[in-house]
Amino acid sequence: MTAPSTYGLSTQARNLQWLLTDLVEEVPGVNSVAVVSSDGLLLLSSDPATGAAETGRPAGPAKGPRGASADLATIVSGLGSLTTGAAALMECGSVKQTMVAMEHGSVFVMAISDGSLLGVHATPDCDMSVVAYHMALFVGRAGHVLTPEVRSELRQSMEKTP
Repeated sequence: MTAPSTYGLSTQARNLQWLLTDLVEEVPGVNSVAVVSSDGLLLLSSDPATGAAETGRPAGPAKGPRGASADLATIVSGLGSLTTGAAALMECGSVKQTMVAMEHGSVFVMAISDGSLLGVHATPDCDMSVVAYHMALFVGRAGHVLTPEVRSELRQSMEKTP
């Protein structure tokens, strides 16, 4: 496996990339993962084509919403906005997790403490409780690390990626 370049990144940013890679590699059924800032910008991605984290899986051509982390980031941001608005209208507090089960896959969205979102696209036969559990672990470990400085650093590293 060829790791993405982490040259010049802080320890916190490298640790977040490692956590994301670990989530993709260790959880059966996970296709792609994206971390999106509260303003909808992609911060971390499991898609090697976007350069944020190498998963050991073939990169291949982008497959649209079925696999590309940039598309997943757009979907995650939209679902996050929609569910936050719904929770506000229903006066139900903040949204903790959203899950959309489809015929050929699932999308999970989980809030991170700073307003960022973790999104996972998984296969239809994944164990949803295992995916949710590992997402909660990621959120617990990443929430305190996603400071404004680290978010800015991650955004800049995504912009530099060809």
